[in-house]
Amino acid sequence: MSRYRVALIGTGGIVGSHLEAIAALQDRVELVAAVDQNAARVEAVCAQAGIPHAYTDAAAMLDAEQPDLVHILTPPATHYPLIVDALDAGAWVWSEKPFCRSLAEFDAIAAAEERTGRFASTVFQWRFGSAVEHLRGLAAAGALGRPLVGVCQTLWYRDAGYYAVDWRGTFATETGGPTATLGIHLMDLFLWLWGEWEEVRAMAATLDRPIEVEDVSMALVRFASGALGSIVNSALSPRQESYLRLDYQRATAEVKTLYRYTNKDWTFTPVAGDAELAAAWNALAVDRMGSHGAQLAALLDSMDRGVRPL
Repeated sequence: MSRYRVALIGTGGIVGSHLEAIAALQDRVELVAAVDQNAARVEAVCAQAGIPHAYTDAAAMLDAEQPDLVHILTPPATHYPLIVDALDAGAWVWSEKPFCRSLAEFDAIAAAEERTGRFASTVFQWRFGSAVEHLRGLAAAGALGRPLVGVCQTLWYRDAGYYAVDWRGTFATETGGPTATLGIHLMDLFLWLWGEWEEVRAMAATLDRPIEVEDVSMALVRFASGALGSIVNSALSPRQESYLRLDYQRATAEVKTLYRYTNKDWTFTPVAGDAELAAAWNALAVDRMGSHGAQLAALLDSMDRGVRPL
């Protein structure tokens, strides 16, 4: 097991989650540098976290530090060029969502991976909690039957002050509204559990915020399995909730939370009288949060093996 040199590009609001994840894995990673165009901010973060080198230029950092892994925490529109630059510098990449703005950019990232032999992945930490792992195992074993009906709702509240940040609220810089930057985590989990979808019917609107991007979107989806699902993403909902309901032939699995989950946030309802299936769900022996730390640990495992991360 190697100990990897890690660098952060971006030290804004999400940096705390990355620092927490890195701190929990100090036996496997060494945080060597951080970058931000705001010199005062990056220097403050470095002083607080004990990071030895602060930079205001990502290219200079990549050249000087030669990190093994780069975390990209910058505004959405900047992710793509930074991902490619980090791959070309010989680093693996872990980027906050959204990964990029278009299929053309995605293809260019894939080409950079092929060119360098390194991999880039996105922060989708909800995949990595113990409850999701257990649910996937039961489904793969056929214990739940076929997936049939799903409900995926990210109902959050973001006021006008949230969108006053200069890069938010436009397609050019944020890439989208709650579809791209809020609901993306729960939609990813929906796909992670039920597989690819093959038909989507959607609508979006800007109903109440002074922004260019949508503040609400809705969709009906048909999965490759034939299962049907509904999706709502909102930045307008005063009572905030992230809710995923999955109806299989033999059971319903649900999670109600906001930004993170543990086992207690999930409920499992088997068809009446199926004590065996209820016992199988309750056999969950580990309670691991779906967090940045859980995903980073899995990413480091992939680096150890030299394989594409989840």
